[in-house]
Amino acid sequence: MQKTKQTRFVILGGLGEIGKNMYALEHDDEIIIIDAGISFAELTMLGIDYTIPDYTYLKENESKIKALFITHGHEDHIGAIPFLLGTIDIKNIYAPNQACELIKMKLLDKNIRFDNLFSYKSDDIIKFKYFEVDFFRTTHSVPDSHGIRVKTPNGTIVTTGDFKFDFTPIGPISDLHKMARIGEEGVDLLLSDSTNALNEGISTSESMVDATLNDIFDTETNSRIIIATFASNIYRLKHIVETCYKHKRKICIFGRSMESNIEISIKGGYINHKELFISPEEANTLKPKELCILSTGSQGEPLAALSRIADLEHKHIKLRPDDVVVFSSSPIPGNALGISRIINKLYLQGVKVYTNTNISNIHTSGHANKEELKLMIRLLMPKYMLPFHGEYRMLKSHGDLANMCGVKKENIFILDNGDSLILDNHKITIGEKIKMDEVYIDGNSASEVATQVLRDRKIMASDGILVIVSNIDMKNKKLLSKPSIVTRGFIQVNENEELIKMLEIKSSLLITNKLKEQTNFQDIKSFLQTNISAYIMELTGRKPIILPIILDIKRPSSND
Repeated sequence: MQKTKQTRFVILGGLGEIGKNMYALEHDDEIIIIDAGISFAELTMLGIDYTIPDYTYLKENESKIKALFITHGHEDHIGAIPFLLGTIDIKNIYAPNQACELIKMKLLDKNIRFDNLFSYKSDDIIKFKYFEVDFFRTTHSVPDSHGIRVKTPNGTIVTTGDFKFDFTPIGPISDLHKMARIGEEGVDLLLSDSTNALNEGISTSESMVDATLNDIFDTETNSRIIIATFASNIYRLKHIVETCYKHKRKICIFGRSMESNIEISIKGGYINHKELFISPEEANTLKPKELCILSTGSQGEPLAALSRIADLEHKHIKLRPDDVVVFSSSPIPGNALGISRIINKLYLQGVKVYTNTNISNIHTSGHANKEELKLMIRLLMPKYMLPFHGEYRMLKSHGDLANMCGVKKENIFILDNGDSLILDNHKITIGEKIKMDEVYIDGNSASEVATQVLRDRKIMASDGILVIVSNIDMKNKKLLSKPSIVTRGFIQVNENEELIKMLEIKSSLLITNKLKEQTNFQDIKSFLQTNISAYIMELTGRKPIILPIILDIKRPSSND
């Protein structure tokens, strides 16, 4: 590989957050991208489904982009691909097999045609003018998870993707030998998954979860078993299916994402026993001991199947007192309240509920704990370290682990989205920060939502909206009648008549005074917004959205 200049590594998402993973490597006239994920919206993001990275940098350098590489098929690594393809010309996408199938389904749902989607295997090598890319198998909760090594003219960068070390996994074991070989050959910069960097020890093996679930099936022999888990946790779904096969239970699926992942996994050979899956109509004809229901909604999502079941609103399932519900998951931060609400409703229906506890392992994370993170660092032996995929406390903890494992403190970077690193002859320094903004996606319209729109939604949620409707005669510069005040979420009109009257008088004065000037509709609206907002703040201590509606009423002349 020829060397012409420095290599630039740009972070587009995945730092200071769980999700939205995206990184770009730039050398001369070439750019390759790693991952293109979404981040699910926080509760405060009203009406927003998720956020995606800001693609401004990529758009400005579109002609340089050669390929997008995907580590695995979770939404925080592939969810933004439809939006990326709608914005930027991506020549090729390389992804492992399971991720390829999920991407195809995602693009089909959005009516996007893309012909250059290629499946890679762990022994493949993909070469460009400046970059050479290869892969190593890791263990995660979704099949075909990989780390990626990129050789550049200035050094080698490795990203682990999401991983854990499970020595008794349900699927293939991590390729420890290749990781060690890559470490021996030299790693300049390591990006490593920080999700569980605060958790001591080693994560529970998926086979332990398998044993616990098997015990539940052995114990609850006469009950209908309903299992709520992550639709993307394919290995969990795989051993649930195997357990159902062993216990002679049929399986009914509820939840679109669950159906899609099962379908792809059967097609790819990750899940067997296709004959076990039945329709809701068939399920209602079986005895309780003959049925297992797989459901979405393990995180308390209001519209997911389990929520509708708990609310007695599901059109196919009605809860029975002898039902058993298993939450084969742990709460994602921020979801505990929603999960508790569902569990309480289930108990009210007399249902028995199993949740993950220290003495009942019915869930394990797909991410590495502290000792596993140390093992990855020792295997790859990086000169520089960039913790990624985590909140700042997780990144900091991971950085401390790297220092304990021999990485110099000054070689550990705790960065933010938009930051960049410069590689120059195996030395790495912090580069120029690129300008980035939050990009919000409203799923109802599948469109981007501006930051100001989200800010307005928050204001309306807390302080409401106040509409001022005014009729004016613009030609004669007159206010024709007192303004009409309409509010929603601000005050109860019939209980605050004096305040409404004060606002009518204030609005009348403001409009009348403004009409004496050389003005237009927009000037009047802006003047009203500014002054009425300040007036309401002075009177009530609140700041609703002010929406002036100015109507120009043309009066008939005396000759008409």
